[in-house]
Amino acid sequence: MELLEQRILRDGQVRPGNILKVDSFLNHRLDIDLLDALGAEFYRRFRDAGVTKILTIEASGIAIACMAARHFGVPVVFAKKTRSKNIDGAVYISTVRSYTYGRDYDITLATRFLEKDDRVLILDDFLANGKAVQGLLDICAQAGAQVAGIGICIEKGFQPGGAALRAAGYRLESLAIVDSMSDDGLTFRAE
Repeated sequence: MELLEQRILRDGQVRPGNILKVDSFLNHRLDIDLLDALGAEFYRRFRDAGVTKILTIEASGIAIACMAARHFGVPVVFAKKTRSKNIDGAVYISTVRSYTYGRDYDITLATRFLEKDDRVLILDDFLANGKAVQGLLDICAQAGAQVAGIGICIEKGFQPGGAALRAAGYRLESLAIVDSMSDDGLTFRAE
C-alpha cells in the first residue's frame, strides 16, 4: 500500500537490531486518517472472507483493529498481555515471545468473547518472526474458531514469520513488506 510505504519512508526510523520505529503515526501517536485508510484497505482485501470478529493483541494492534472493524461492522477482541483481576471466568492462554522486548509472556482472552462459530481476522501492526500471530492462532484453535485471514500493517519480509504463515496455508495480507533495512534506509517488496 503506497500510502503506508510513503509514510514509513517519511516518518519511520530504522534503529539497530532491525527495529523500525513508526511511533509517530502508527503505534504511539496515532494518525487517525491513516488508520482509517488502513482499515478500509483491510476491508477491501478481506471483505469476501465472512469475518465475524477481529482479533488482535494489546496494545499496538488495538487501534488498527478498531478502525478496520468500523468498515467490517464487527466487534474487536484483543488478547491481554497480563491477566488482571477484572478478567474472570475461563480464559484461553498462549505463550508469546516478544521480538521487541526479547522475552516470553502469556496472552489471555476470556473464552466468552471467541467462539467456535466465529470467522476471525487477525490484525497487527508488525510481523517479524510471527510469534504474536502464532499465539493468536493458538487462541483461535483453542476456541475452535476459523481463521479467515491475517492482516499486517508492516511485515519484515527478511524475517521468517510471513513465509512460515504462508507456507502453513494462511491467507496473509501485509500492507507494506520491508525487504531490507539498514542504517542507510529500507526497501519495500514490489506488489
